[in-house]
Parts: sequence; structure tokens; C-alpha cells
Amino acid sequence: MSKKIVVTGIGASSPLGGTASESWDALLAGESGVRTIEADWVEQYELPVTFAGQARVQPSEVLERPVAKRLDPSSQFALIAAKEAFADAGAPAIPAERLGVDWATGIGGIWSLLDAWDTLREKGPRRVMPLTVPMLMPNAPAAAISMHFEARAFARTVASACASSTESIANAFEHLQLGLADVVIAGGSEAAIHPITLASFSSMQALSRRNDSPETASRPYNTDRDGFVMGEGAAALVLETEEHALARGAKIYAEIAGGGVTADSYHITANDPEGHGAIRAMKLALSQAGAHPEDVTHINAHATSTPVGDINEYTALLGIFGDRAREIPVSATKAATGHLLGGTGALEAMFTVLAVQHRVAPPTINLVEQDPEIPLTVSGDPQPLGDGPQLAISNSFGFGGHNAVVAIRSYDA
Repeated sequence: MSKKIVVTGIGASSPLGGTASESWDALLAGESGVRTIEADWVEQYELPVTFAGQARVQPSEVLERPVAKRLDPSSQFALIAAKEAFADAGAPAIPAERLGVDWATGIGGIWSLLDAWDTLREKGPRRVMPLTVPMLMPNAPAAAISMHFEARAFARTVASACASSTESIANAFEHLQLGLADVVIAGGSEAAIHPITLASFSSMQALSRRNDSPETASRPYNTDRDGFVMGEGAAALVLETEEHALARGAKIYAEIAGGGVTADSYHITANDPEGHGAIRAMKLALSQAGAHPEDVTHINAHATSTPVGDINEYTALLGIFGDRAREIPVSATKAATGHLLGGTGALEAMFTVLAVQHRVAPPTINLVEQDPEIPLTVSGDPQPLGDGPQLAISNSFGFGGHNAVVAIRSYDA
């Protein structure tokens, strides 16, 4: 694999902002996108967790109503992010057969599925919407993007839990290397802030229960971290070969230098405490990048704010970087956004692209007392990365033992 793959467009709808730039600016400013859920069903079901990282701008404020009605919220977020990214890339004029979509979701159209179930129980089968299945299927976001842009090279979907959209970016990298497309819209989306998911994650003791202080609930690496915070939204990257981008005069944010995807084969929810699969994924990403661990200048960590998960990732970082793991500037951006599940990897990859471009590691908010067992270089303020070339990795690990890592290099023509 010898083609250089570059990022020419970015888009996002996140708990921090309705666009990529708004999300980035809020992240650098140390804002939190987590807040109390103002919905009747929180009290109705007596949910033990009453907050989440809800999208700052709801799709209904952006999409035309006839379009939104035919899409589950997960697809709505996907289309919004993809449209922004494609416009940001200069809306490249490209034959439909050379434009592809690599998208991801962890759960899919859960609102469409369970709304339809409620309708069936309460009103009978004739009142169930005929578009229920096309709205709930996990590939619906990829299909919506493909149809909107007439992308006919392919429209592929990854569903590997919290590693999903990092894997979709790694796949896009490989698809461009193989010449299957000239331009790929890659990313992921999730809209799963629903009573059933909140109840389920709460039941397994995975969520923070800081109902009295939602904005400080997600606190990776803090000594009293007590679980992750649900988030929703989407992020999209437009990827293309450097040759194609330069030929059309596109601006270039950064280079996707490599990707690594592995499996733990260890436990359905817990990751391997020795970090073997995570280490292999990081090594694969760096190998594709033609780089070595000592070249890495920044890490966007998975860092969900769970008591065990944060330590396990640190163990994996030690396994590849050794003592230098304690010196590399690390960002744990879920502290600000919550955990977007299948959409989180794409959002964090976008943040990493901007980090290497602007030579700054985003802050990790809510870090009051850092766990002495995780002595990483983490800061509540933005950390300068220096003026030279930058190479970062963005990590994602998911239920089922899925590991995905992308390596992102600063671009200097």
C-alpha cells in the first residue's frame, strides 16, 4: 500500500456543536456537552441515570421535515455530518461509480424499532409505518448518504460496537489504497439515548450516576470515575488519494496514514486486561503508516471513564510505548462529549485530524485528581504539540472484543 490518503472535508453534529468547527471550538474551550435529559420518559420509567451527551443541535433544526420523517435519528445525524463534510471538501465533481461510503453504527435505528413496537402493541399492525424496516436497519445511514450523493462505488456498514466508526475509517483507507474509489465519505453515527439503553447500561453498572452534576460526570483518569456517559451524534471525513485531491486543488487537513483492526476474543463486554488485541491494533496502524512508536506525538485515547477500562488501555499503551507512554500528550475527549458508541471513533478521529493540523492536543475536562495508576500526560488545558511533523493515533475499543486504531499524520505539502 503506497498511496497517500488525505482528509479534505470534515463534518459533525455532536453534543458540543452542530458543526465540526463549533464542536472543535467548544472542545478547546473546555465546554461540556453533557446535560440533564428533559424528557417525560426519564421520570416515567424511573431511570437511575437522568443525563447524557445530547446533540447540541437536533436534526429537526437542520433537515427538511419530509426528509427527516423517512430517517431514523441515527440516519439524520449521518446525513447532516456527511453533507457538511462533502461541502467542506468542495463538493468534488466525481463519477458516481468512483464515490464510496464507509459508514458505521453500533446499535442502529433503535428509536424506529421500539417506536414501531409501541405502535403495534397500542394500535395494532395496520398503524405500523411501512418504512419501519428501512429506517431501523443498521445500514440505513450509509444508504441515506449514498442516495443523497449518488455514491455508487459502494455503501458499506460496520457494526462493531464502540470501535465501529474507527474501523470504517480504516476500511476507507484500504478501499482507497485498493483503487475501489477515488473519494470516500467515512464516519459513523449513533442516536441511542433511549430508555432501554440507559436502563440496560445502568443495570450492568456501566454508566456514571452523577445525576446532580451531569457536566462533570464523564471524568476519564480521575480517581473517582464511576462509568461512562451516553452521547449521540455523528462525524464524517471525506477521504481521497493525495493525487486526486491535488489534481482538483482541494485543501488538505491531514493524512490518514494507517489503520489497525483486531479482536480480543476474550469477553463479550470486558476488554483484555493485558491489552494484547489493543497493542496489535496500534502496531498495525503504525506499520501501515511506515512509522514506529517513537514517532507518535499525540494520542486520542478511548478513555471512557470506567474504573477498569481506563487502566486496561493504559496497560496497552505501556505495552507498545513503554515508559514513553507517560510523556506523550493524551486527550480523552469523551470527558466533553460523552460516549457516542458507534459514532465516537469518527468524532475522535476528526478531533485528532484537527489536533495534528493545529499542533494542539485538546483538553481533558473534569480531571480533578488523576489516578496515580494511570500517570499519563493529560491536561485540563490545550497542550501544544510543537511545530514539527505530527503523528497521532486515535483508539477505539468495543464490546465483543473489537479494537480499531487509526494513525493520523500532519500534512505539509
